[in-house]
Amino acid sequence: MARPRRSDDTRALLIEEGAVGLLSNGYHGTGIKQVLDKVGVPKGSFYNYFDSKESFAHAVIEHHSLCVQRNLAEAFGGAPDALTGLRRFFGTLTADFVAADYTGGCLIANLGGELEGSETLRTALSAAWAAWRDGVAGALRTAQAEGTVRADIDAVDLADLLLESWEGAVIRMKIDRTVEPLDKCLRRLLDDYFRP
Repeated sequence: MARPRRSDDTRALLIEEGAVGLLSNGYHGTGIKQVLDKVGVPKGSFYNYFDSKESFAHAVIEHHSLCVQRNLAEAFGGAPDALTGLRRFFGTLTADFVAADYTGGCLIANLGGELEGSETLRTALSAAWAAWRDGVAGALRTAQAEGTVRADIDAVDLADLLLESWEGAVIRMKIDRTVEPLDKCLRRLLDDYFRP
């Protein structure tokens, strides 16, 4: 029997469905068969697209990272200043959490807490985090130049603080089922500590 032809569209669908599964159920709770069934791909065809479940998760992490970078670019497009762009970005994330009924959270953080044993995935998660942090740091650097964010602390350090605080607030949001921790995180940092 001839091997099915690899389709980039099918691979993209598998990655998108994999992102949903990994976000909802984690790495260990997401079965390849359930992802394949959702996309309508025969079980034996998985290896036409990925070498292993680990390489599949790696592709999902890279896809997620690109989506975050795209969302950052969209938030800053047409924003009158960098802080407004940051607020738009985090506002979109907040709206997504509400639409998902406070479930899911952040794929990077969720998998980071689960995948301590895989160096391949740890490296992919680290790269995804760095790309996100660097995008936020770029916005903060611009805000420093605009005079709306304190310049006595490096923008990368501020971005780390913001994202690490945000991730903690996401956990609290999921526990308490309210966006108040997210709003409080942004208020305390963007409207207070980060001010010049």
